[in-house]
Amino acid sequence: VSTLHGQGKHVICYIDVGTSENYRPDFASFPASVEGSSNGWPGEQWLDIRNLSVLEPIMTARFQMCKQKGFDAVEPDNMDGYENGTGFPITAAQQVTYDTWVAGEVHALGMAVFQKNDGEQTPELASHFDGAITEECNVYKECVSFDPYLAKGEPVLNAEYSLSTSAFCAADNAAGIMGARFDLNLTGATFEPCW
Repeated sequence: VSTLHGQGKHVICYIDVGTSENYRPDFASFPASVEGSSNGWPGEQWLDIRNLSVLEPIMTARFQMCKQKGFDAVEPDNMDGYENGTGFPITAAQQVTYDTWVAGEVHALGMAVFQKNDGEQTPELASHFDGAITEECNVYKECVSFDPYLAKGEPVLNAEYSLSTSAFCAADNAAGIMGARFDLNLTGATFEPCW
């Protein structure tokens, strides 16, 4: 983080807020009652985000870790459980409640926070977040969902995995989206920015 800051870059801390991951040091903090179905990635299970009393202290500790390490912002992943097979009857409204809590908690620590995917709820979320990070918004034809951020002059960062840069950079650049192509596992093997 300090090396990147020395290069004049802002650094974003990736944190899962909607799933538990059995390879994280705080995995034992999640009681079985809040762990649901697999989200398709090895070792990850959806969380019952309706149970704020259990999740808030765990997530707050994760955000505090980001702050202590000097990160400028947080990328809260898997904040769209309501539209997935989590194993819990999560509603869109409950998801908004959780997501806005995440935004408030990160802001309280003095960091920026980005909406991760979930373009359908941008109208409810945009006033709480400082921009958006999307994955394959061109593939799924949902880049326009993040226009409220662009209209406010806030960043929209887009990661594409399967498209070549010639298939999406012109559209991203025209919209004001900072797009780049990455490898799906984000190993750093592929980084082809549109700028």
